[in-house]
Amino acid sequence: MRLHEHQAKHLLLAHGIAVPRGEVASTPEAAQRNARSLGYPVAVKAQVLVGGRGKAGGVRIARTDTEVAKATTDLLSGRVRGALASSVLVEEAVSIARELYIGVTLDGAQQMPVLISSPIGGIDIESIATTEPNAVYRAAVRPCIGVPVYVTRAAAAHAGLTDEPARAYQETLRTLYAAFIALDATLVEINPLAITAEGALIALDAKIIVDDNSLYRHPDVIAEWGGEPEGVARHEARDAGLSFVELDGDVGCLVNGAGLAMATMDILQMLGGRAANFLDIGGGADSDRVATALQIILRDTQIKALLLNVFGGITRCDEVANGLLHALQGVSTDVPVIVRLAGTNEEEGRRILESSGSGIVLAKTLTEAARLAIDAARQDRALRVVG
Repeated sequence: MRLHEHQAKHLLLAHGIAVPRGEVASTPEAAQRNARSLGYPVAVKAQVLVGGRGKAGGVRIARTDTEVAKATTDLLSGRVRGALASSVLVEEAVSIARELYIGVTLDGAQQMPVLISSPIGGIDIESIATTEPNAVYRAAVRPCIGVPVYVTRAAAAHAGLTDEPARAYQETLRTLYAAFIALDATLVEINPLAITAEGALIALDAKIIVDDNSLYRHPDVIAEWGGEPEGVARHEARDAGLSFVELDGDVGCLVNGAGLAMATMDILQMLGGRAANFLDIGGGADSDRVATALQIILRDTQIKALLLNVFGGITRCDEVANGLLHALQGVSTDVPVIVRLAGTNEEEGRRILESSGSGIVLAKTLTEAARLAIDAARQDRALRVVG
């Protein structure tokens, strides 16, 4: 579960990391009230789950009520890197002397958390690592030990800090790691971490991703999340026992099994398409489970075609077919549906779909199904442009 900036900052503040004063607003009038209470100038920041907001115009500095109203209206009515904002964070402007980067993430290769810091903040750490690899400091952290003092000292020295700023930096690194562990996070990031003109450290932006499998231990995170539209599909899928991952393409993928999902996305990519998401119904899925999955995936407005790829082992292809038809009866959609069924009760499943009159397109192989889905998505895009 990925949290919005204001939610991440609220959790970091609870762990003792300083953040700017700010309030969330969903209307220009509320944003103006917030700005007056904070005092000008203020930053008006679109609350969207994408990176690079600043470069995309998602962060505005406002010095008057008129500027706050215009910034809020623009950010709520437009898109920031393709994402819609339902709210903005109105935050006090901070006098910045220097920007740094700190974060903690999971390293699959080392199978442990990794502390990352850089004296260069405000841009993607991936870009820094590519263009200036020596500007990134990394240290694996053994969970049974925690962050050793020598690691935080080395990070501070790498950042070029001494005296009180170095001590504050080291304490912030330890606190960030503690928050990472306490929240069962897969990523906790502050970018930039600002050193103010007065010498204080403050988190100007924050990102937190919490492991979905741990959420039963974190009612505070669930309460903080609040059910924004960007997370509704994942929330519903999790409640239904389904795995749902959102991507940035336009072909929806409904599959049974994570390995099959990866293969489906690879075939799409190889043939020139891009997956909009994948939704894994798992093994042994019955018709009700398939219907629930389809209803969730079809709410994604960026989908131009849906590819359903099922290999029937424990899962029966006839159950999948019945679930698909059941779901389509309750969903109003013009999205083309391409289906590839293989395995247990494959012929029965194909017979059910062929005789349904639903307009579902059947494919015999995954490659054929992927090509049909890509062609359907491209045709839909062309029709939308012409229309």
